[in-house]
Amino acid sequence: MPRDDPERDRLRDGVSCAAVLESFAWKLDRSESTRAALKYRRGPGEIIIVNHRGHGWWDPQSTARGDVFALVQHLDPGQNFGAVRRFLRPLIGFSTSQAVAPPPRAAGGAVRSPQQRWSERPRLRHGSKAWTYLTGERRLPLAVLAAAIEQDVVREGFFGSAWFAHRAGVAISHVEARGPDFRGSLAGGHKTLFRFGGAGEGARRLAITEAPIDALSLAAIERLRPDTLWVATGGGMGPGTISAIQTLLTAMARLPGAMLVGATDADGPGDRYAAHHAALVGAAEVAFERLRPAGGVDWNDILRRRRRA
Repeated sequence: MPRDDPERDRLRDGVSCAAVLESFAWKLDRSESTRAALKYRRGPGEIIIVNHRGHGWWDPQSTARGDVFALVQHLDPGQNFGAVRRFLRPLIGFSTSQAVAPPPRAAGGAVRSPQQRWSERPRLRHGSKAWTYLTGERRLPLAVLAAAIEQDVVREGFFGSAWFAHRAGVAISHVEARGPDFRGSLAGGHKTLFRFGGAGEGARRLAITEAPIDALSLAAIERLRPDTLWVATGGGMGPGTISAIQTLLTAMARLPGAMLVGATDADGPGDRYAAHHAALVGAAEVAFERLRPAGGVDWNDILRRRRRA
């Protein structure tokens, strides 16, 4: 490993060990975490503690510990250093659940919910910084953005970012933010699903992606087919997300030709998420298809390449 390696230092400083764990579907144990030590769990007896403000970790069941590079290789021993770099690059600045941090408060000490903060933001408008980011850098077509505005699933955020809503029923439960220089989420909420599609709750086809921009990108690639609800989990698969998927599957099971599509990223975590999705359809009697991006890591990669051609 070269001593003078600016990218290594940038990845080590810019990627939280907590973000890596959540990418591998580990879950934060809120009740046993503190600001100084975040306890993550996966299977029975699997525990990893994140410390040093996200820059370190240790496994209480072994002697394993280290930085973010060591963590990826601990979780996936087959990864060489180059593969670890490729895995970490998209996670720079990624906001994790960090549930032990307090949510934002309004004057008087009242917690400001994602619903309240969402209602204060303007709808996406033509020519704004968020609009330029989504149409220029992300190459989302006008028809998809027009439908997203009509369904009120995207709004203007701060710093030129776009805000994407997770909903539990009609209420906003969580907000993800993406922009040219910003990636994160609002504190104080809980992930369910970002939802987009004209079919709504009556869809016979449910396509699950990881990020809202990928859900919109796949909808564009599939030309807004009317039988599909495109959703995004925001990465991890917490209880709220699993419950929302199960509710949709139960409703879909009554429809002929119902299908769940695991449209997660073309990488190790994406394949693991898709396997989790496949396991959810068993009791619902819904068909399953793995739709893996070919020629890119995610669906926005595919969309951008097609629209540049």
